Amino acid sequence: MDIRLLQPSDIPHVQTANITNLPENYFCKYYLYHALSWPQLSYVAVDMSGTKAGDPYAAPRIVGYVLAKMEEEPTDAPHGHITSLSVMRTHRRLGLAEKLMKQSQKAMVECFGAKYVSLHVRVSNQAALHLYQNTLQFENEKIEPKYYADGEDAYSMRKDLTFLETAAEEEEDDGKEKLEDVGIDGDVPEDAQARNKGKKDPTMRTVKIGRPLGVHNLEERNESIQST
Repeated sequence: MDIRLLQPSDIPHVQTANITNLPENYFCKYYLYHALSWPQLSYVAVDMSGTKAGDPYAAPRIVGYVLAKMEEEPTDAPHGHITSLSVMRTHRRLGLAEKLMKQSQKAMVECFGAKYVSLHVRVSNQAALHLYQNTLQFENEKIEPKYYADGEDAYSMRKDLTFLETAAEEEEDDGKEKLEDVGIDGDVPEDAQARNKGKKDPTMRTVKIGRPLGVHNLEERNESIQST
């Protein structure tokens, strides 16, 4: 199984997954709008089994996707929005929805500085509610009456993403510490050099060194003349 970014060529397959699983369906141009406007945020799950390695003509078997975007005119902090999430029934209970969502949320923070992510879900969709609330830690903000075309209400949910900023900063600090420990090309870090100035290395000892011989100290000797 491969989780990768959505490509424009994936859109017909993503649309098939959407029509198969969800009542909210979109035209191809709507998927393309997401893929071109926020190419970092939408992901697909591709089943690689049964595909010949290196076959350039093999169609990807897309079994799940997340379609995401950034809110274009946020009234508060910059934040992302999950437009659609779906996994084929044959590939559920494998954690694919969670992996797709986490990849998208991480990209929202790293690429656009998102502070939180929002989504809508039908009040009758208990399986999705369980995923969002219990697994992905979304919080229910409010109910939006008659949000869907058939008149059903929707839960408006959101999740804070500032914890991902902290995690990214910690990873960056860890990377700096590792770099300082090793230095570049094995050099001692500059801060370590400053600390070591004026300190004697206990493994070193002072020795007397005689004046090195120069050319003027050398004497020419004829080895062919034997001394008597």
